[in-house]
Amino acid sequence: MTPQRAVLLLRISYRKPEDEDEEQENGGRAEFSKGIGRQEEDGRRLADRLGWTIAKVIPEDDTSAFKRRKIKLPDGTTALRTVRPGFRRALDGLASGEFDGLIADDLDRVARDPRDLEDLIDVVESRRPRLPVESVTGSLRLANDADVTMARVMVAVANKSSRDTARRVTRKHEELAAEGKPGGGGFRGYGFTEQYGIVESEAEILREIGDRILGEWEGWTPKQRKAIDPEMGESLNSIAADLDRRKVPTATGAPWSGRSVGSVVSKAAVAGLRSHKGEVVGQAVWKAIIPAPRWERVCERLAMRAGDTDLTLQRWLNGVLKCSLCGHMLTGSHGNGGPRYWCERKGGGCGKIAVKASFVEDEVQDQVLHLLGMPRILEQLRSVADAETSDEARQELAADEAQLKELAGAYARREVTFAEYKEARGIIEARVKESRALLHSRAPMVLRRLLAGDVVAGWRGLTPADKREVVLSLLAGYEVRPHDRSDGNKFNPARLVPIEP
Repeated sequence: MTPQRAVLLLRISYRKPEDEDEEQENGGRAEFSKGIGRQEEDGRRLADRLGWTIAKVIPEDDTSAFKRRKIKLPDGTTALRTVRPGFRRALDGLASGEFDGLIADDLDRVARDPRDLEDLIDVVESRRPRLPVESVTGSLRLANDADVTMARVMVAVANKSSRDTARRVTRKHEELAAEGKPGGGGFRGYGFTEQYGIVESEAEILREIGDRILGEWEGWTPKQRKAIDPEMGESLNSIAADLDRRKVPTATGAPWSGRSVGSVVSKAAVAGLRSHKGEVVGQAVWKAIIPAPRWERVCERLAMRAGDTDLTLQRWLNGVLKCSLCGHMLTGSHGNGGPRYWCERKGGGCGKIAVKASFVEDEVQDQVLHLLGMPRILEQLRSVADAETSDEARQELAADEAQLKELAGAYARREVTFAEYKEARGIIEARVKESRALLHSRAPMVLRRLLAGDVVAGWRGLTPADKREVVLSLLAGYEVRPHDRSDGNKFNPARLVPIEP
């Protein structure tokens, strides 16, 4: 039977210029669109010779048939799979009967992963007679068992070739990282040329961003300086708005945002450091724009307030209120009656507990102010604020970070292998993570400010995120009971049951 609803599957994989010694599946970006176009022309000519009718053309632009990613399967488990929506769309169409044949340019345009080929074979063999599959080069046919066996062998060979290439490229980048050299690719990071020379005008902006984050910028007016919290610095959104107002260009020409401001200043390259796969591995061959110790302070300041960003934009009792029916935490949302806290079903809650935000926030505030007036509670807070634990963690963190630098130097000098370096770094970084988690906890810092003067006045001046930290230093939270309809719409404070720490 001659297919009258065939699908033409096209694919081209573009790789970055730094992989120049890789056996690329196709040419560079200049040939990218031409490659897809040529495949379609050749595929349509083959269809005409065979007498097939093309019903659908599915292009997979810039798509690898080899690289796998971790995805969630329908049964809830995770597995490594190639991510190819176009290929899956073609398989679904063949399985459902929407398409009755497949044409591609070559076998490796269809599959470089044996699992993908097996999925295609399953669909082809599920029909009687088999669904016809053809390729322009003649490398893909599944008309009989011999064709299927040959396809399996050829995909296995192509898969090994891709693995060999990936291994060589990975090794090359590990060597470049160990030597502190750029990875290539032609991408120009902010503050640098493509060859990592310094663009002084952009370097000045990076230094300014660092100063503003640290609360040490000389460019503020006295009024602006007074409004800046020296312990937190200026917000990233505020910096972005000012850079846009001054028409300071980004590297890409896109407008500045809080995210981009934080991103450009936190890159290890800015401190003259070489990173590999998100980890700093040693000194770079280029000069630093911001000295490494100061850059580390900037990154620490960003980490300290990273956990607060969303909380200041949402309800301050997020993470404090707990559903009495199912145990899930209530989250801030917007209902028909305005802002509320709800045991949201989407987050795994029961959806049966909700409370108006203004009612519960006012009640918790009243209870907190009452507690803050009790000498015993104040003593408890001062004990938390003055704990020596943070000083010990700071000393341990400094020692571990110094050890990481020594380890990076040993690897750069080839005194240890990459496997040894990676194993040792993992052990040290686990300790660093624990120390930073303690140091970056905002509760001690917030409490010190709160207890420095009039406690009640200090509470009223706290940000929503800081209020939340103070509540959680007093209690483990509140359990919210169901609304008693006999109370009408009136909020009953008895619905809130404090949870002891």
